[in-house]
Amino acid sequence: MQTNYDFTNAPDRSKTDSIKWDVEPGELPMSLADMDFQTAPEIIAAMKEKINLKAFGYEWPGATYFNAVADWYDKEHSHHPDPDWMIFTTGVVPAISSIVRRVSHLGDNILVQEPVYNVFYNSIENNGRHVLASDLHFTGENYQIDWQDLEQKLALPLTTLMIFCNPHNPIGKVWTKQEVQKIADLCLKHHVVLLSDEIHGDLVRTGKDYTPAFAVNGVSRENIISLVSPSKTFNVAALHAATVIIPNDNLREIVNRGLNSDELAEPNLLAIPGTIAAYTEGQSWRQALIAQLNDNFTYATNFIAKNLPELKVITGDATYLMWLDVQQVSHNSAELAQFLRQETGLIVSPGNIYRGNGADFLRINLACPLAMVQDGLQRLSDGIKKYQSNKKSSR
Repeated sequence: MQTNYDFTNAPDRSKTDSIKWDVEPGELPMSLADMDFQTAPEIIAAMKEKINLKAFGYEWPGATYFNAVADWYDKEHSHHPDPDWMIFTTGVVPAISSIVRRVSHLGDNILVQEPVYNVFYNSIENNGRHVLASDLHFTGENYQIDWQDLEQKLALPLTTLMIFCNPHNPIGKVWTKQEVQKIADLCLKHHVVLLSDEIHGDLVRTGKDYTPAFAVNGVSRENIISLVSPSKTFNVAALHAATVIIPNDNLREIVNRGLNSDELAEPNLLAIPGTIAAYTEGQSWRQALIAQLNDNFTYATNFIAKNLPELKVITGDATYLMWLDVQQVSHNSAELAQFLRQETGLIVSPGNIYRGNGADFLRINLACPLAMVQDGLQRLSDGIKKYQSNKKSSR
């Protein structure tokens, strides 16, 4: 098993079909949750072997695929989902939209915890459902669940589904085992299906590991849908491969019918070998990735403390996304992000798109070589100082 990986040289994806790198010359994209590291060579080798077959007909995932998923969660997260609970799907977000259509009804409330991943809103609103937010309480240092508000909103008759971000994007919070259990129990109590997006579950950098929703105890597990994928962990989003994990037979059949009706259950030619290679051979690459991410976060945190003391790093223990409190500079993150791009070429995500208190935050992707992190932070520093100077001169 290889242990020496290249996290220094970023592949040049300019002038390719990359969404992230469809930018102007000189711009530096640190927004979209897409890493600028070379994909694990073990995955590339498996893909090449598949290509060398020179024949690509219809395929279907078998026991090898689902056992690879189960064994990964057993070895890496100490929880072993039954392969019989699993369904292949072409992506976490398409699955969320399909599940919204199958498990809820037009006009229903779908509960989320704002600020949260902005695409959740598309899956809810584009399907004629209503976003119901139980905002996370910001203490000035971190975020906490408002349990009273959460239960009140789960208890509403029209609340039928909760989309849970586990770990949480954009704030990077790793929910405790007790918190995951309590959310699952409350959802069961109030007849609300719990849909847990766990795409960042492999990216816990420090502290205790995350708790998959399918691992909760008791009858609450029968009310759970977990969505997992190697896409964020190994930067293989274009594989279009994810797995739905549902312990309850009846709920699984309902979701399975929806995924098949929506044509979201058939793999492309590389989805199966790529996923199997990731889950069976990717352990050492993932460990090296986490080490590099921790180096990047340490550098960024120290740089900001020294050069931008008016900003505050709020990021939790998971994801490669830094959640940055900018309220001492601006309460309009959309304006600030636009200014940074215009003046420095740095592209970051304005926090307002995640709703909640996101207008006071920026989200920055640090999953790139350290030299790129250094470039981005220098641009951030230059841009913030220029923004503040412009604000003072306009008073």
